[in-house]
Amino acid sequence: MNFVYWLRLLKTLSQIKGNAFMSKRPLRIADIAKKAGVSPATVSRVLNNHPYVRDEIRQRVLKIIEETGYQPNLAARSLATQRTGILGFVIPRTVHTFFSDPYFARVTEGIAQACNAHDYTLSLFLFYTVEDERRMIPRLTRKGLVDGIIVQSTHLQDEVLMRVMDGEVPFLLAGRPVAPLNVSYIDVDNVAGGYQATVHLLQLGRKRVATIAGPLTTSAGIDRLEGYRKALRERGLPVDEQLIVEGDFTEMGGYYAMRRLLPLEPDAVFVASDGMAVGALRAIREVGKQVPRDIAIVGYDDLPIAQSTTPPLTTIRQPILRFGARAVEVLLDIIENGSSPPRRVVLGTELVVRASCGATI
Repeated sequence: MNFVYWLRLLKTLSQIKGNAFMSKRPLRIADIAKKAGVSPATVSRVLNNHPYVRDEIRQRVLKIIEETGYQPNLAARSLATQRTGILGFVIPRTVHTFFSDPYFARVTEGIAQACNAHDYTLSLFLFYTVEDERRMIPRLTRKGLVDGIIVQSTHLQDEVLMRVMDGEVPFLLAGRPVAPLNVSYIDVDNVAGGYQATVHLLQLGRKRVATIAGPLTTSAGIDRLEGYRKALRERGLPVDEQLIVEGDFTEMGGYYAMRRLLPLEPDAVFVASDGMAVGALRAIREVGKQVPRDIAIVGYDDLPIAQSTTPPLTTIRQPILRFGARAVEVLLDIIENGSSPPRRVVLGTELVVRASCGATI
């Protein structure tokens, strides 16, 4: 085989559509525009989900993009739009909790699904120490790293929130802030959830209804306890402060809180998280009592573990996946339209009756 043969072979291969040896130049916006019979500016508007494009044209352009496998130049697009295509999810000072608590995994799953649906990348930011937060949050909240941030709202005096509020990046709190701040947030109706759980136990004829509350430096802990108090007040029942024990949303926290309650002989307990309820069930078994015969239990969250406890756990279901997905939708609205007025989104809860409360299912 001589040089002329190889030259002819390469020329032939270069003319074969889609051959693997001689790659064509990448498609450009102008190519898509020509195929669709529109201007490059119109294609750009479709790619950026601009509202002022007729639906018929949008669908035509999207169809051609799908057929050709066109991939936009993300770096150029970022320069043109001043957007990174990245959303951040910040979990302050809870690295160990994040990896041990199924709740955070479910919220993150919902956020990730919504990011994918909107062509965004999700970056997760976890901090081990206060020093990590103080060093990293100012960088995170400068323009250019992410387009927006979802912040897991945690404690009453949270430096992370203050630092995020001082930054340049749009943000949304996942959870109502404890302090009355003029910020956007998404939450579930935790007062209603605590109320539903307590009313259910009272309707079953239980007389000494205790509660293992969440941390009272968090809005979730405060609101679920308020729901418990509200249910008792509305029925003219006294609130026995001895029957209220603060937990920390962990299984061990629920175990030790239940050990404190057992000498007071409650006949029912509303536990403010499923994780704590698992610990409470273990403490009850250790002293030879039975659930629900001796003590009825209602948890909170409806995590997968609630179906596999012995007995299966009656609980308050909060829509965790939808919570995460809705958080992304609200944050994107803030990015597009500004943070004023603040968005306040509150999702509902639902009582899920299983065997731990003694009700007929």
